[in-house]
Formats: sequence, C-alpha cells, structure tokens
Amino acid sequence: ISTEQLGGNEEMIYAPISGEVKKLEDVKDDVFSSKMLGDGVAIEPSEGKVVAPIDGKVEMVFDTKHALGLVDNNGIELLIHVGLDTVELGGKHYTIHVNAGDEIKVGDLLAEFDMEAIKAAGYPLTTPVIISNTDQYKTIEIVAKGSVSRQDELLKVE
Repeated sequence: ISTEQLGGNEEMIYAPISGEVKKLEDVKDDVFSSKMLGDGVAIEPSEGKVVAPIDGKVEMVFDTKHALGLVDNNGIELLIHVGLDTVELGGKHYTIHVNAGDEIKVGDLLAEFDMEAIKAAGYPLTTPVIISNTDQYKTIEIVAKGSVSRQDELLKVE
C-alpha cells in the first residue's frame, strides 16, 4: 500500500498501531492536548507493535526509543510518541527495528513495546500521532472512529 494521493492535495495517513482512537484534546498531557507539537490523533494501543503509517523515511529515532519522527514522500512530518512521559523509561521495554535514514513503506514494522511492563511502571500507553508541520496544511481530519487496526485509514491531510 502506498500513501495515496486522494485527488488534489489530499493524503491519507494510516494507523501505526491497533487500538482505540482518541481526540488529541482528550490526551492527559498538555503538550499534546494543546496541540503545541501539532495536530493529529491519539490511539490507546491494544497491542505493542508500531508500523509505518506512511511511505517515506525515518527522520529520527529518539535515544529513549519511545518516539519516532517520520517524513512521508510528500513532506508530511509525523511524530509517533508511544505512551505519555515514557521518555523517563530511558528506552526500557521498547525495541526499535529501524534507524534514522531508513526508507519505509506503509505496514513496515518500526517498533515493538511491552505494554504490560510500561503499564506496570505506571505510564499511560496513550500514543499521540502528530503532524508536526501542521501549519503547512489546510485541514487535518480524523477519519477513523472507535477501534482501528494497523494500516486502517486514520487521518486525511489536505
């Protein structure tokens, strides 16, 4: 599957994680709920796998493994942040399968995380999926409702 051009300037971002879709405003972390880092959506994971939501490349893998920066072939910049305050885990309970600079296709396995261990350590698993260059787009629309599976349509960007 590729990041489809949806006629004109519309593009689809696919779900990187299976789980329940939540509005960013409902995330219990001001940095995300205030959209300080950009607009997007959050997912309450139902499994500990992160796949590529776009065709593009890995821009950055945080040393602490809890977050990935991606850029799609048309310039959309994405941040996938697994869990809230999980930077404090220092990379524990995360396995990263890609490096900065790697080319990715929708569905490629990017990372895995131990949901039980992260929860046991006291951290929420809520995973914001943020378009960090939001201001370059007219609209960012959440097209998924309720539960999503990896690679389901998640966000439409215009």
